[in-house]
Amino acid sequence: MKKLILTLLAATVIAGTLASPAAAIEVTGDAYVGAYSKYVWRGFDLSQDDKFVVQGGTDLSFGGFTASFWGNMSENSGELNEVDVVLDYSTDLGEMLSVSVGNILYDVDGLKDTNEAYLGLTLNVPLSPTLTAYYDYDEFDTTFVTLGLGHDIEISEKLGLSLGATGSYLMDDPNGFGTKQEWLHNLDLSVGADYAITDQISIGASALYSAPLTEKARRNTGIREEFTAGGAVTLSF
Repeated sequence: MKKLILTLLAATVIAGTLASPAAAIEVTGDAYVGAYSKYVWRGFDLSQDDKFVVQGGTDLSFGGFTASFWGNMSENSGELNEVDVVLDYSTDLGEMLSVSVGNILYDVDGLKDTNEAYLGLTLNVPLSPTLTAYYDYDEFDTTFVTLGLGHDIEISEKLGLSLGATGSYLMDDPNGFGTKQEWLHNLDLSVGADYAITDQISIGASALYSAPLTEKARRNTGIREEFTAGGAVTLSF
């Protein structure tokens, strides 16, 4: 929790500095909350004792920087059992390539707080192929690499549809799952729809299917086929 407090303070200082009149940088953001049948992350069902979960967060963007706060509330306990803080910087490297670099702080009940750095590259072409590497440099020393494709469809001025597919590869360490092995990990398939009620308020529904890509992933981590769906409301400002 101490790491979480320090990161939140750092994010507040950065946001306040960049959003000052002298900096003359426009600040935008959003806040959202939703309910889902499961909390599925990288193929893992992290809500096995819950009938549903409530998830919400907020994003604050200034220039190319974004500070994000996200939380998962357990239906069983009625309390937040995970809080993540993300600091991100994204920019275009020419017309064809975009880059994102950042840090994720995970504060999860029952586990030590840990930090994960990431670097992502996106080709600005149809399907927006994105390659992202995540490295836990703090407690678990694991590396997680994803390759994703996505497509947005504008059905009407207020209604949009999004489709996504992401495959992953995991490089383990004794501090992670303890295998010192590497394997193709899981595949996520997602679909979502968003409807703009006003210029600032929108509602959305989404579904995610996840499955192990190899028997080694299933054996070493215990992941299996998972499905979750839910809806959320978002306020943009």
